[in-house]
Amino acid sequence: MSELRRVVITGLGSVTSFGAGASVLWDNVAAGKSGIARIAAFDPTPFPCQVSAEVKDFSPEDYMDVRDVKRSDRFAHLAVAATRLAIQDAAFDLRQFDPFRVGAIVGSGIGGIDTIQKQTARFFDLGPLKVSPFMIPSLICNMASGVVAIQCGFKGPNFSTVTACSSGSHAIGEAYHLLQLGKADAIFAGGSEAALRSLSFAGFCMMKAMSTHFNDEPTRASRPFDAQRDGFVMGEGAGIVLLETLESALARKAKIYCEVAGYAASCDAYHITSPDAEGSGLANCLENLLREGGLAAADVDYVNAHGTSTEMNDKIETLAIKRVFGADSRKIRVSSTKSMTGHLLGAAGGIEAIICAKAIETGTIPPTINYENPDPECDLDYVSNGAIRRDIRVAISENLGFGGHNVALLFKKHT
Repeated sequence: MSELRRVVITGLGSVTSFGAGASVLWDNVAAGKSGIARIAAFDPTPFPCQVSAEVKDFSPEDYMDVRDVKRSDRFAHLAVAATRLAIQDAAFDLRQFDPFRVGAIVGSGIGGIDTIQKQTARFFDLGPLKVSPFMIPSLICNMASGVVAIQCGFKGPNFSTVTACSSGSHAIGEAYHLLQLGKADAIFAGGSEAALRSLSFAGFCMMKAMSTHFNDEPTRASRPFDAQRDGFVMGEGAGIVLLETLESALARKAKIYCEVAGYAASCDAYHITSPDAEGSGLANCLENLLREGGLAAADVDYVNAHGTSTEMNDKIETLAIKRVFGADSRKIRVSSTKSMTGHLLGAAGGIEAIICAKAIETGTIPPTINYENPDPECDLDYVSNGAIRRDIRVAISENLGFGGHNVALLFKKHT
């Protein structure tokens, strides 16, 4: 087997409730600002939860031809926009590459729920012959990566990872392994989600998974690790990073944000929605991640936590970090940027990979906002008093998904 190639991140692109572009995302997160507000996409009055991190003032026609916009779902539009922004950020020119060695791997937990909701209404209101012929290719989860490839001309590895809220992280991890093995030279990877529709919102509400106590104070609703947390806040958007081999990046004199140095995944095999009560699945994932990266617990400076603001997740995630890092868990800075971005479900891993890359680049650890009431079972350093300046050599992003999925990515400062 040939030597594994080194992989770096050279481009960042995002669309979130803060707006378009990784810079606007990072500036707000580093400043501890919330992107959460009362829902505008539909009337939230009948719902127990009435807040979200919604993408507003987004025009897909700025990134795609209007004809193609009509043939695809919002989650694909967001993925294309984030990819084009990553292309711009990376000064990436496809003409410098063999297009068959440039890929797109875009995860989504739910896919085209907007299409499902609208076409179901047409089916029952107008009959089966009024359903759009574009319904199926619009709603399937793999269409985000497919549309990105069609729009941008990428002919290399192309697929979607579908592991609920860990989808975006799995996409980046799979891209990393393909690049390591020499199967491609560059891959745009991350996640996209546009699940903020009344049907899916109702489903999460009926699960009692979302915050209901802060409808009048939206910016306080997402409060990971806080004793008064009462559920997550749904977000939408897309986060895409350009991963390429170090050889490729150096050859085109690209700006390098950081190096990707590890990827690990596991499954709790415990419950369809709840994490393993002992945190063993996530702990195993983190142990394998450190082993792959050849690092000790003391080498890790920052963990961007899954940190959903749900009672069980935050407690079990804290427990898993303690199991793996032991005494060093008290020294590591842990923050949940979902306190500001909301939970973007399948896009969360893409957004949080961008945040880790920017944290390493700027030497800034973003805060966890709304951590006001300490929970005895959540007692790590959650960076609750604002961002801190620190040289970050190693950062970890971890995400969990319904079905028991655990995934973690390891990022290192490039030297």
